[in-house]
Amino acid sequence: MTMAYLWTGMVVLSVLCGIATGREGEVALAVVEGAGGAVELCLSMAGMLCLWTGVMEVMSRSGLAGGLSRLLRPVLKRLYPEEAGDRETMDCVAANVSANLLGLGNAATPLGIKAAGRMARRTPGVAGDSMCMLVVCNTASIQLIPTTVATVRAAAGCAAPFDILPAVWLASALSVGVGIVACRLLRKVWPA
Repeated sequence: MTMAYLWTGMVVLSVLCGIATGREGEVALAVVEGAGGAVELCLSMAGMLCLWTGVMEVMSRSGLAGGLSRLLRPVLKRLYPEEAGDRETMDCVAANVSANLLGLGNAATPLGIKAAGRMARRTPGVAGDSMCMLVVCNTASIQLIPTTVATVRAAAGCAAPFDILPAVWLASALSVGVGIVACRLLRKVWPA
């Protein structure tokens, strides 16, 4: 509800400033152009999301996702030792990580929610260590292909939307690394 008040306040303030400065036409033009740009951006992002969600489905049906899950399992077992014995939870976590590697935060979210729901059964009403690690790793998420960011850049007219790859790889690896270290340290400070 707070966001509704903020957006309403910004719109009203913009219109009042436009009237006060005699630029009502420019404000109206900005509204129309902004709305058109938002629709165009949503359509381009929806197209990219459909493409990569389809790629994830093909990976799943072909067994490639299972192979990626097996490849990630040794690392994930060390990150989530309490869940290592629950294959379905680990498969959800592996799928979540796979979607994040492809830069598909929207596709990763339902998988992360499913994994968190399974983890919550161990510690009802309390976020356990595994769930905290999942939230940190999902939020920081290492991305090999920053699909969403590249789509936004392409929609904004960027000639080389993927030229940000080295910076994305470095920033995401550092953020996940710092998040994991912080989770490990805080686990020792406040044991469950």
